[in-house]
Amino acid sequence: MNVHVTVREYARLTTTAVPPGDLDCAQISETAFDWLCELSASFRKGGATLLQVEGRRSLKWDSYVGVIETPCGTVLEILPKHFEKHGCKAKSRSLLRKLIQVALSLKPRQVSEAGLELFNAPITEWVMGQFLGELEHLVKRGIRFDYQRIEEDQRFLRGQLNLAAQIRQPPGRQHNFQVRHDVFLPDRAENRLLKLALERVAESTKDAANWRLASELRTLLAEVPVSRQVPRDLRTWSRDRLMAHYQAIKPWCELVLNQNMPIAVSGEWRGMSLLFPMEKLFERYVENWLGIQLKPIAKLKPQSASQFLCNHDNARMFCLRPDLLIDTPEQRWILDMKWKRLDMSRREKNYDLSQSDFYQLFAYGHKYRKSTGVPRLVLIYPYWSGLQRALPVFQYGDGMSLWVLPFDLDNDRLLGAGPTGIPLKQETLKAAWGISEQAIISPP
Repeated sequence: MNVHVTVREYARLTTTAVPPGDLDCAQISETAFDWLCELSASFRKGGATLLQVEGRRSLKWDSYVGVIETPCGTVLEILPKHFEKHGCKAKSRSLLRKLIQVALSLKPRQVSEAGLELFNAPITEWVMGQFLGELEHLVKRGIRFDYQRIEEDQRFLRGQLNLAAQIRQPPGRQHNFQVRHDVFLPDRAENRLLKLALERVAESTKDAANWRLASELRTLLAEVPVSRQVPRDLRTWSRDRLMAHYQAIKPWCELVLNQNMPIAVSGEWRGMSLLFPMEKLFERYVENWLGIQLKPIAKLKPQSASQFLCNHDNARMFCLRPDLLIDTPEQRWILDMKWKRLDMSRREKNYDLSQSDFYQLFAYGHKYRKSTGVPRLVLIYPYWSGLQRALPVFQYGDGMSLWVLPFDLDNDRLLGAGPTGIPLKQETLKAAWGISEQAIISPP
């Protein structure tokens, strides 16, 4: 029997009893504890930190969100640590779904608002529900068949006679025909992958509606075999015009099969697990928002890698890779996103800012200069009660400045962007400032 445990980022996991309902501390079984320790060791070998061991009975989760299932049946759901009030589980799940959808460029099926409010299920059930919805839509449109070449021994002539094989017939079987013919079947790579994903959903789902729909679809796809070689079938997934209606379901299929994840859980056990680095989700969401809200004159370039920190022995060393570059003919902006809570009341502690981040932006500003002048530097952090407006500007000297801005994930707003000069559309700036257009043109 599966045990479902819901926590937030940086939560403490322990084998001792804790009060129920606490998203920052939860009890897990000893077998799940030991398996997570082994999984963390494998992550550490790859250079990632999944969790930290605190003694023999306690673990501290890192900034990964999603769902992970242990071999003993413990389903651990990790939500973003964004909302502060009690009872924020539903909002956190909704935020996580929104971030994953944007980060992976997913297009979920449209449902009514009432359905969205009622669907307060864990992230895996949401993924499985979206996959089943896309698959149902695909089956209604009609799955793609293809001709398969069959070579067999028959007592009657069908298709073409295979003369080479017929000549080699052993004595006593000359009355049989070695024939080859084509059969119109749904046995193709795309359908095999969808059938395998459907089988996994039917076995894993705990939602009654998902299970019922999965059972109906299994009946309709009974003739389709499951995929035996997932990587090879994914490579042969067709993108031609006749398969255009298959493209919407592919990312959902990859999520179910654990083939489209920033962090893949390695090893023999492959439960229904989806893990995402929260900083990458935040970075991709802000990048997508800027791509929509920037003026047409601005060019957005993510993860630029054209500059290096220094040269050594006729070679360049230490690539500088800012999250985003925004260019116009007159100005350049360098943006970095950080998934971290700053506190404006902690002025004596430098607002909890990291000195290494300021060194990093300082290097970006010097190495990514343009002939038009000094670039403008921007650090973007999540909006919360401790960071409700932009911090006062930081001056590096020689005309180089850095702004620290909050991004409101609930309302999709970059607050305090006016003084930076980022070329956002006028309606976007008015929504962020909450003031008149004249104030945007001439900010205070």
